[in-house]
Amino acid sequence: MASVALLSLDHSLILLHLPGRYPQFLNILTGMKHRSQNESKERESVTEVINKVDVVGDDVSDGKVAGQEFSNGFVGLVRSLISNSVSGDSLNLGIRELVYEVVEVRSDGNVSTRKNNETTLVEVKRLYESVMSMDFNQHAILLNFGSLRAIAMQENVYIFNYNRFYCGKAFIDALLPRLKGPSMPYILEVVEAALHSQIQRLEQRLWDLESRVQALLEVLPNRLTGDILEELRISKQRLVELGSRAGATKQMLLDILEDTHEIRRICIMGRNCTLQKNDEMECSVLLEEQIAEEEEEEIEMLLENYLQRCESCHGQAERLLDSAKEMEDSIAVNLSSRRLEVSRVELFLQVGTFCIAVGALVAGIFGMNLKSYLEERAFAFWITTAGIIVGAVIVFIPQEKEKL
Repeated sequence: MASVALLSLDHSLILLHLPGRYPQFLNILTGMKHRSQNESKERESVTEVINKVDVVGDDVSDGKVAGQEFSNGFVGLVRSLISNSVSGDSLNLGIRELVYEVVEVRSDGNVSTRKNNETTLVEVKRLYESVMSMDFNQHAILLNFGSLRAIAMQENVYIFNYNRFYCGKAFIDALLPRLKGPSMPYILEVVEAALHSQIQRLEQRLWDLESRVQALLEVLPNRLTGDILEELRISKQRLVELGSRAGATKQMLLDILEDTHEIRRICIMGRNCTLQKNDEMECSVLLEEQIAEEEEEEIEMLLENYLQRCESCHGQAERLLDSAKEMEDSIAVNLSSRRLEVSRVELFLQVGTFCIAVGALVAGIFGMNLKSYLEERAFAFWITTAGIIVGAVIVFIPQEKEKL
């Protein structure tokens, strides 16, 4: 028992000195702060590891030697945790973190695939919100354009869900040529490439839908078939989706342009500058302040350019949608006219049937086996036949006048 008490005291001293001697351990503790919901599980796991080492220490006669072995073992545990942070499965501590496979594009144009855990990418959950946004913080820009989700930093950008959507490849294709020649700061090139790929994708979808809708408008409403009506319905649905996405992008750009604070946060990113309460930039070097002001104007012009293109795309989508709705109304009127024509023919047949039925009733009365002496006279037959025809005409003509 004495050895156990001595071992526990040595363990406490070693744990106190670990953050100073091993900075990696301090980084692990800092990362754990972001996981407040799992703190209890982490403490239980660490306690379990220490207890296991204490059990081993009972068999050691020298407490200092046991403490040294614990120190080496725990440092090895921390190093193992750091080396396995890519896989996101910290089995030694019983902590399992989410692992995100991302495509990294560095400022030198190097593209690679890597895996990052949730602790490394603290704000990655904000990328999976349903609202389209472009958020800024002190060190990174979070781009959430629906199908394109990325985190842009000073020297690299992480692209999520690269293999699920075509937009990831389109974004990289738009970014890499900008890095070859003289360019703006890397993070601004990333923002421009993201906006360019987003707006270009909207415009491409608009062009495809425009040609399809124009072809349908030329055929309709003279040619009404099930396939054409189904294609019109699908085109209308895609126009609604396109208009919604273009409207969300337009609103996002408007919000950024109306908030000068967000634009200036982009300008001071990576510089020794701060924003005052009145949104004035204050830099330690005058040259950096001048460059930041010039970049602010460039960013505003850039956003206004893409806002204009987005408004044009949104307006054209709305016009095509209105044309499709008008065509649907025209088709509905045409179908209603045809239904009225069918109803008219049906009513005509019903009136004719009624007149013939009345005549058949009269003929049936005269055809009964009752002697009235009229059956022996020829003029009675002709008078009855003429009466049936005249009566049918008299009943039918007023009905036709009422329909007209």
